[in-house]
This record gives sequence, structure tokens and C-alpha cells, in this order.
Amino acid sequence: MKRILFSVLALGALAACNPAIPDSGAGVGFDNYDTYQQKQAARDAALGGGALPPPQAVSSETLAPAAASGIASASNAAASTDTSGVVQASPANAAPVLRASGISDENNFDAVSGQRSIEGDAAKRAQNQQQYQVIQPTALPTRQGSGGPNIVAFALEAKNAKGQRVYKRNSFNAANKYRKNCAGFASADQAQQAFLAGGGPVKDRKGMDPDGDGFACTWDPAPFRNAVSG
Repeated sequence: MKRILFSVLALGALAACNPAIPDSGAGVGFDNYDTYQQKQAARDAALGGGALPPPQAVSSETLAPAAASGIASASNAAASTDTSGVVQASPANAAPVLRASGISDENNFDAVSGQRSIEGDAAKRAQNQQQYQVIQPTALPTRQGSGGPNIVAFALEAKNAKGQRVYKRNSFNAANKYRKNCAGFASADQAQQAFLAGGGPVKDRKGMDPDGDGFACTWDPAPFRNAVSG
């Protein structure tokens, strides 16, 4: 019973601590809505005395001439047109250059016929023919180089395919010779040329052609043959 009584007293104390919010009847930012409408009506009457025109309305008033209203300046007056229709240039700009309409003299037959003649053109052609020179062909320069075997000619003369044995080879230590000697050349063409210069394709002292097809290292005659056959 004491516990219930204590709870009631606590609730009453909390209610006494919360003050009541007064209701003034006014909105936010002004006294009340009626007073706001009265002030708004007075403001509209002071601005124009009537409602604003719709957005699409077009004014019927006419603008006064620029000279009468004092808006025109000296530059605007100088740029105006006179009664003859000729545009007057502004003092700040150069006078416009009027060009005659029509085609140029180069495309005008009457103008060209007055400047040139058939006799003059014939004399001009004769002068050009006198200055014409025929340059005779000369012999090709001698090819510089060691003059070693021609691998292109060898590719076209050989009839066997790559890997097809034609010549006898010594198989003793063939793999090691092949790797060692072929690694000393920057390209397969250089290896084939050195192989032919050293007695190939019949002889293979350095073991660069272990399969006996006549083609050293990885050199292949097919690209040269295909270029000739098209």
C-alpha cells in the first residue's frame, strides 16, 4: 500500500515540473494570419495598385527613339545607315571593303583572252621545251661486300625440302657441334652463308648441318622460293 502511495506522489511531482506551453494563436514569423493578409494587400497596392500580368502577356507600350531617350551613343550613331543604303563604319572600326560580285579573272574567259594570246602561249611552250633535259641512265654502282656465296641463288637451285637428307654426315658428337657452332651467328642467313663458304653443302666440317639437307642451323629456303613463285 505504501509503495502505491509513493508512486502516485512521484507522478504528481513530475507533472508539476512540466510548465504548460501557452497558445498565442500567432503563426511563425508574424502576429497572426489576418494581420499578414492585410499587410500583403497594402504592399501590393503600393507597388502597382493591381494584379500582375500573366507570364505570356505582351506589353503594348512603344519604345521611344534612341536619340530622344538619350540612350544612343556616338558609336551607335556613326554605325547607322543613311538614306543611300551605304553602311557607315564606326570610328573604332575600319571602313568595310565592298567587293564586286562575279568570277575571278583567272576563270573569266573574256579577261584571260585580253591578257593572253595563242601566239604567246606557243612561245611559252617553245621556251619550256628548250629548258627540258633528258637525263640518261647510268650504270649501277658495284655492290660492296665480301662477295661470299649467294644464299638466294642456292635456295632456288636446291630442289629438296628442309629436313630431307641429301648429303652424308658424321654423327659423332653431332648435337654438341650443332649447338656450339650455330650459337655463334646472329641470324640463320649468316650461318648458311658461312656454311656454304666452308665447303657446304657437300662438306660440313663444323657440324652445322647434322641432318644432311644442305641447310645449316635453322635456315630455311622456303621464303625465297615462295617469293619467286608468288
